[in-house]
Amino acid sequence: MLPADLELVYANLARIAHSPADIVIDFAHLLPGESKAKIHSRVVMTPLSAKLLVKALAENITRFETAFGEINLPTNATLADNLFRPFQQPPEPFKKP
Repeated sequence: MLPADLELVYANLARIAHSPADIVIDFAHLLPGESKAKIHSRVVMTPLSAKLLVKALAENITRFETAFGEINLPTNATLADNLFRPFQQPPEPFKKP
């Protein structure tokens, strides 16, 4: 059961770092016109927990794409560019054929 006072955090950026013992994920929100994102949440996980999270995310993305269509990634940018780029307007809503 979720706590009644659980705070929702929206993130459109993530910064990931690691040590031999931990994976650290900072979740941030970059507003239009701002040059720096504000980190709102930090999650620290064991490498095993992070790998299990990656697996669970991949399975859920597959289910999402089955239901709503493929999520297209930009082809001319690096992963870091995609995660840390300035705010861009969202594309037109997906229309299922």
